[in-house]
Amino acid sequence: MTANDRVAGITDEVIGWRHRIHADPELGFQEHRTAAFVAGRLRGFGLEVHTDVSATAVVGLLRRGTGGRSVALRAELDALPIQEAAGVPYASRTPGVMHACGHDGHSAILLGAAKLLAEGGGFDGTVVFVFQPAEEVVGGGRRMVGDGVFERFPVDAVFALHNWPGVPEGHIAVRTGPQMAAVDDFELRFSGRGCHAAMPHLGDDPILAAADFVAAAQRVVSRSIDPLKPAVLSVTQIHGGRFNNFVPTEVTVEGTCRFYDAGLSDHCEAEIRRIAEGVAAVHGLAAALTYKRGYPPVVNPADGADVAVAAGLDAVGSERVLTEFPPSMGCEDFAFMLNAVGRGAYAWIGAGEVGPGQGLHGDRYVFNDAVVPVGIRWFMNVVQRALPVVR
Repeated sequence: MTANDRVAGITDEVIGWRHRIHADPELGFQEHRTAAFVAGRLRGFGLEVHTDVSATAVVGLLRRGTGGRSVALRAELDALPIQEAAGVPYASRTPGVMHACGHDGHSAILLGAAKLLAEGGGFDGTVVFVFQPAEEVVGGGRRMVGDGVFERFPVDAVFALHNWPGVPEGHIAVRTGPQMAAVDDFELRFSGRGCHAAMPHLGDDPILAAADFVAAAQRVVSRSIDPLKPAVLSVTQIHGGRFNNFVPTEVTVEGTCRFYDAGLSDHCEAEIRRIAEGVAAVHGLAAALTYKRGYPPVVNPADGADVAVAAGLDAVGSERVLTEFPPSMGCEDFAFMLNAVGRGAYAWIGAGEVGPGQGLHGDRYVFNDAVVPVGIRWFMNVVQRALPVVR
C-alpha cells in the first residue's frame, strides 16, 4: 500500500478530525465528547460500535469474509492537564487541558484507517478498533484489560503507534524487545518529633533524614543493579515544613523508578525500603513507604515486531524503517494490552526534530500532520500482514 491514492484522498479530512479533537480536549476517563465523536464516525463507516466496554472507551468491529483470525488496533482518547501555548488556530478551548502528546492525531489516524478498511476490505477476518481512555497516568489500558475487553473481543495480536519527536519525520521505528520502560512510583514519609529551630536537640529532623535518603537512594541504580540493565531512580518531590523557625514533624519524599526488566520492580521496592528504614533508624524517626507499581515495560515480541516492520516497509520503504535504536525510558500503558494478548507490537512514527517545549508533554507541542498518511498506511498494512489477504 505504499502508493495508496485512497489514503491521499482522505488525508485532509483526517487532519480536520484531528484539529477538531485537539480543540476540545478531555482528561482521562472524562472523554465523553471525544468518545461520542469517534463512535459517530465509526458508525458512519458502517462498523459495529460498542461503548459499554470500559469507562469512556469505544470499540469498533469490522468483519470481512469467514475467517476466524482477528487483530486489534489501538489509539488513545485523553489529553493532559497542560495550558496550551502553541498558538495554533485550532488550539484547545478548554483552559488547562491540552492534547500535548498526540493522542488526537493517533485517534484521527485510526479513524482514517477504519474508514478505508471499511470501504475497501481486502482481508479475511476481524479488525477490532480500540479507542482507549486515560492512557496518561491513570491506566485506562489496565482498566480495559481488567474489564475484559479481550475476553469479549478476542484477538490474535494487538498493535499501536505513537508519534515520536526526535525520530526523522515519516520514519517508522519498531524493535524486538523493550521499546518503552516500566514505571513505578514511591512515596516515603519520615516522621518524628517537631521542635523549635533554635532547639534542635529537643526534636528529630525529618528534613535531614530526607536529604540523607536522597543521597543514599542513588546507590540503588549505581550499586545494586547490573549496569547492563538500564534503570533510573529519580526523586521528584520533597514536602515538609511551614515555618522558618520550626523543624517539622514530618517530611514526604516522592519519586519514580524506570526500567525494562520487569523483575526490577520487586528489587527497587526492597532496596528503597531497606535504605529508608536504615536512614530512619539513624535519625530516630519512623519511615512509611508506599510503593506503587505502575505500567509494565512495553516489550515487543519478535513475531509481532516482524509484522510491524513489514507493515512499515510496505508504507515507507526500507530506508525509512528503523529497527536498531535506543528504547525510551518513557512509559506506555499499551503494555497491559500487549501482555494480555501476548502478540503484537508498539511502533513509533517519526515526527522530526523539535525545539524546547515542543516535545511530548510540552506546552508548545504541535502534532506533525505530515505523518497522518504514514500512520494510516501503517495501520492498514498491519491488517494486510496480520490477516489473510483477499484480492
